[in-house]
Amino acid sequence: MRQIWIPKTGAPEVLSVREAPDPEPEAGQVRVRVAAAGVNFADIMARMGLYPDAPPLPCVVGYEAAGTVDAVGPGVTDRAVGDRVLCLTRFGGYSDTLVVPVANATPMPDAMGFEAAAAIPVNYLTAWLMLVRLGNVQAGERVLVHAAAGGVGQAALQICRWRGAEVIGTASAGKHERLLEAGVAHCIDYNTQDFEAEVKRITDGKGVGIVLDAVGGKSFHKSYRSLGSMGRLYCFGASSFAPGKTRSIVAALKGLASMGRFGVMAMMNDNRGAHGVNLGHLWHEADALRAMLTEIVALVADGTFAPVVDATFPFDRAAEAHAYLQDRKNFGKVLLTP
Repeated sequence: MRQIWIPKTGAPEVLSVREAPDPEPEAGQVRVRVAAAGVNFADIMARMGLYPDAPPLPCVVGYEAAGTVDAVGPGVTDRAVGDRVLCLTRFGGYSDTLVVPVANATPMPDAMGFEAAAAIPVNYLTAWLMLVRLGNVQAGERVLVHAAAGGVGQAALQICRWRGAEVIGTASAGKHERLLEAGVAHCIDYNTQDFEAEVKRITDGKGVGIVLDAVGGKSFHKSYRSLGSMGRLYCFGASSFAPGKTRSIVAALKGLASMGRFGVMAMMNDNRGAHGVNLGHLWHEADALRAMLTEIVALVADGTFAPVVDATFPFDRAAEAHAYLQDRKNFGKVLLTP
């Protein structure tokens, strides 16, 4: 099999393609020949040495893929050779051949393509956790989505549309027209506008019901102040810790210091809250993840949701894929294709 390795921390160019023996499925596992694999910002943070959950280097990262089952391990009866599946994987997703627990291989509808399927697991599960499972987003609520043009942002927009909520999205100005066409009610240019002031202006000072923030640093507190009564802030990343292509300890420490603390008494008095979300720390909730993913896939199958794939890169251009995502050029999901 072929895999994309992170041999050492550094810029995107450190990524390298290597050959390795094909893995064999053990009891309760299936082997999948991968057609497409997702790229996420966590992978970039791992490459830069800023992701504490990443395996020790050298390593192969990647949380999601889609492909065809070509072997099953002992005891597997609900998947068969030839089944088309989308997978969650605890790293190792940057491979053309994967072995995963059968519970992590969700059947794909017949009409679904592999690229659309690979764009679902991480982005839609993350957005679903924040908006549906935890946030209980309501019709008529206003939701501030940071990086609305990103993979999670696009999934969140579609969930909000389905639930009847209104989205205020932050993005660079060049993406605003397309975001408005996709259903964002108000766009904020994070390069030139203060999103906290804009939210107050748009909502006549009332604030929003939910904020989804993967920026980190001082953005968390500005997002919290953008909430109205009964508002919920969901913190699920820290992209501001990686302003360049290589690790900056100074930038990371500044980001950590600017996060400060949320006061519990203040949250009680304000009837607002802040919640952390990390999909990578929910592997012990396999049944819950599988149930959510099954519901999401059904909503994609009936046309309620439509994964937005921006660009695909072959394995030997993985460095370009990382740079493309890190430069915020994407509108939707970035994928790797073996």
